[in-house]
Amino acid sequence: MPSDAVAEPRPAATVILLRDGADGPEVYVIRRHDALAFAGGATVFPGGRVDPADGDPAWAELCPGIGDDRAPRVAAIREIFEECGLLLACPAGGGPLLDETVVSGVRARSGWGGELGSPPFLDRMRGEGLELAADRLLPFARWQTPEWVHRRFDTLFFLAEAPPGQTASFDRREAVEGRWTTPRALLAAADAGSVRLVFATRMNLMRLSAFGSTADALAAASRDPIRPILPRRADTPAGPVLRIPADAGYDPAELPVELVRLG
Repeated sequence: MPSDAVAEPRPAATVILLRDGADGPEVYVIRRHDALAFAGGATVFPGGRVDPADGDPAWAELCPGIGDDRAPRVAAIREIFEECGLLLACPAGGGPLLDETVVSGVRARSGWGGELGSPPFLDRMRGEGLELAADRLLPFARWQTPEWVHRRFDTLFFLAEAPPGQTASFDRREAVEGRWTTPRALLAAADAGSVRLVFATRMNLMRLSAFGSTADALAAASRDPIRPILPRRADTPAGPVLRIPADAGYDPAELPVELVRLG
C-alpha cells in the first residue's frame, strides 16, 4: 500500500457494560496486555474485531428479531464472553438471562481463561441450547480511527446492562485486569497517570459521566441516533487538538493532542 494511502478501517464492536453503584453508574473495564499490538497496556471497554464467522447467516435463528446489524452484535457478545466471562444469552426459545451457575458451566466446558479453540462460538451456543440476547445491546456511538493511522477500526459501541447474577472477570490473556468503576473515577485515574486511555474510551467516559443512572444512559442510547465519528487534528491558539463534530453528542468535542492516545 502506498505510504499516502488511507487504510480501510476494519469493523469492530465494543460493549460498555453498566450497573448502578453507590456513586452512580459504573462501567466494567479491562486492562489490555502490554504485549498486544493495538492499545497494549490501555484500559478499555471489552470488545474486538468483527470476525467473518460473526456474520454467518446461521446466527439468524440464534439472534431472534435482529436484522442487518447482527454481525457486530454477535461479535460484541462473543468478545465480552471471551474477555470477561459474561454471557448475554438465554435458553433457546426465550427466557431470562442466564445466571452465574449456568454461565460458570458454559465457561468450564469452553475452556474459558485459556485457549478457547473449537468449537466455534456459533456451534458452542447451539450445543449449549442457547440464543444470544442481542436485543439488549443498544447502539451508543460509532468511532472510526483517524485516517493517518495505519491500523484503523470502525467500531460500534453498544451499551448493555450487566447481566444480573453473573460475575465479571478477565481472561488473563488479552485482559490482565478487570474492574467496575465510575466514569469519573477512571477519568481521574487517567489524569493522575495511573491508567492509560485511548481517545475514544476517554471521550465516551466523559459522555457517560453526565448520566445519573444506568436507566438514564440506556434511555439516551435508545433515543439518540448515531453516526460515524472521524476525529481530525486541528491547530488552535492554545495548541494542536484532536477534534470531533460539535453536534456528535460529546462535550467537549476536542482534546489537546498531548492527552490523546489512538492505539
